[in-house]
Amino acid sequence: MKMNNFIAVSMCLLGNMPVVAEIPNVPAFSEKARILFQGDSITDGNRGRSADPNHILGHGYCFIIAAQYGAQFPEKKLTFMNRGISGNTVSNLQARWPKDTLDLKPDVLSILIGINDSRKVPLEQYELVYDKLLTDTKAALPNIKFVLCEPFYLPKGGHVESDARDQDVKKRQVIVAKLAEKHHAALVRLQHVFDEACKRAPAEYWIWDSVHPTYSGHQLMADEWVKTVSHIYK
Repeated sequence: MKMNNFIAVSMCLLGNMPVVAEIPNVPAFSEKARILFQGDSITDGNRGRSADPNHILGHGYCFIIAAQYGAQFPEKKLTFMNRGISGNTVSNLQARWPKDTLDLKPDVLSILIGINDSRKVPLEQYELVYDKLLTDTKAALPNIKFVLCEPFYLPKGGHVESDARDQDVKKRQVIVAKLAEKHHAALVRLQHVFDEACKRAPAEYWIWDSVHPTYSGHQLMADEWVKTVSHIYK
């Protein structure tokens, strides 16, 4: 009888213990690693500008990744940082790079930039500035691990050759892939992820205005980010 009571109590106690779902291992998230997300409004995610931990990472893919791995590996003391700023182009990144990137000394640097450039920054300048940012960062932080996320665009009516912005973003995707190869970076191919997702639900379910993902879209981004980074940096 006593043994039965012991088992029952033990089961109740175990049932009340917090359970964290298993997630893929990301070797790049080493002990005390500092992970920085850079970019525009998609990365910004309406993040707070204070030290408030409830808002500092925004409400997008960065937050999802940080929440999952922070909960799974508290002993690693990982630090996740978000310095995305809404409306930014690669030129804006360049202007604030020393303070918002180099001074933070990240071990993993994730960059998603390009959708705003499609209306403001010529392709040649986009590649030149982006390349210089990566080169300068590698010089300052030799052990840095780069994660380049390709810009994406998901028009509600589907991809058409007459859509100038759609065609421009595709050219920037080629540039980012080229830079990822040159700088030995992980390349997160997000366009394919969203195009495939449209076979399951309409475009606006994933990206409500052709540019900014919904919460479901951000989950797709987080999943692909983790999948890619865990595969490249083993």
